[in-house]
Amino acid sequence: MITGQEMLNYKTWAVVGDVLNETKFAYKIFNRLKQEGYNVFPVNPRSQKEEVYKSLGEIDKKVDVIDLVINPKVGLNVVKEAKELGIDKIFIQPGAESEEILAYCRDNQLKFFQGCVLVELNKRKEITV
Repeated sequence: MITGQEMLNYKTWAVVGDVLNETKFAYKIFNRLKQEGYNVFPVNPRSQKEEVYKSLGEIDKKVDVIDLVINPKVGLNVVKEAKELGIDKIFIQPGAESEEILAYCRDNQLKFFQGCVLVELNKRKEITV
């Protein structure tokens, strides 16, 4: 088991979701992590934009944590790809979870946390003030 606060100790993240849509949480999370000094990669399997990776495998740096902000049906494939790439920490946003994803994480010894990155970042600020 890992907490959201422990996940924030890792500095290289991939945010998987609609990271270019200003109305979506993936966009807000991606930008907030960048503001907080994290090395963050945008991933959206359906994106046609050059600045967004279509898969975790396209990222040429070691990713510590993936943040799932995507439909669970797509998210399950992302989690499987993460395991293949040796990424073992999965932050699962509300609405991105499914029993299949949680079972896959448990069965494959992936560390996961269900919660909101924005809430965890705000808690961290409260702790350090």
